[in-house]
Amino acid sequence: MKKFLLITAPIFVILTGISVWAWLCFGLGIFLTLSITFGTTAYHFVMRLIVGFAFNIFMGNKADLSKKWYHGYEFEKKLYDFLKIRKLKKNVPTYDRSLFDPRSHTWQEIAEAMCQAELVHETIAVLSFLPIIAGVWFGEFPVFIITSVLAALFDLYLATVQRYNRPRIIKHISESKKGGESRSVL
Repeated sequence: MKKFLLITAPIFVILTGISVWAWLCFGLGIFLTLSITFGTTAYHFVMRLIVGFAFNIFMGNKADLSKKWYHGYEFEKKLYDFLKIRKLKKNVPTYDRSLFDPRSHTWQEIAEAMCQAELVHETIAVLSFLPIIAGVWFGEFPVFIITSVLAALFDLYLATVQRYNRPRIIKHISESKKGGESRSVL
């Protein structure tokens, strides 16, 4: 996924530039439509990379697991069942799978990386709504609203997967500290 994002983001930036140039030169509506489409897509890809990079600089995949935000709430279990998270989590794209590999990281490190990943996706979900402002200049509010809502829902789903997995890992960590046996938690 990392390679895909690092290649795709600049491609959409370039496509945006070409379509804006074509719109300015030829004034055809199709080029405005392409500019909006490519520009919005470029924003979502580039913003994801910037947010992930910023969190990595400031958090470095370290988190205080005792903070209340990282602990599940009772209502979440029903939400996980409704969303079928247990079934679907196997197909979730991951930016860097190596961060969650128990062969190269302790469960503590994995849990902390999960906290950071959750915060990244929650921040991205909020920032997904910024393109709606572009509707002021370009009109086409429905396009900006639909793409923003879909992008936010996708990232909230990814954050939900992190929240779903983390309690079992935290439980495993505390059992290991008490001398419990090591077993697969995912």
